[in-house]
Amino acid sequence: MKRLAARLWRLIRGPLQWRVLWLSHAKFMIGVTGIVRDADGNVLLLRHRMWREGHQWGLPTGYARKGEPFEDTVVREVREETGLDVRVGELARLRSGYRLRAEVAYEARFTGGTLRIDPFEILEARWFPPDALPEGLQESHRLLVERKSG
Repeated sequence: MKRLAARLWRLIRGPLQWRVLWLSHAKFMIGVTGIVRDADGNVLLLRHRMWREGHQWGLPTGYARKGEPFEDTVVREVREETGLDVRVGELARLRSGYRLRAEVAYEARFTGGTLRIDPFEILEARWFPPDALPEGLQESHRLLVERKSG
């Protein structure tokens, strides 16, 4: 049976192979997070309107659009949520195991712009020293901030 499957696979080639793979595998949303730091090492945190009360502080976060490189998602989300510009650095985390979501986080460096929050999504945006993070910060985001600063 495996030999027959291998022969059929080689026969269908190209776009049809990709279509079969697409139909037979799970589809995921990709959550992308930016760990944005300024020149002094402070980290940008946002108080998110849509997040659970008491746990609203977190890093700039959003979902990748279809076909969008994850680094571009970080740049777009930070700009949409805060008006700030960033340069994306190293991959900090890649995590799966969620129901229909995978998560990606990148280090990012603040490069300019004027802070203007998107009031629909964001209640507040502030720079925090890594050793003085606010109450109500998502624990997974706290761990991301502390991975470089400790």
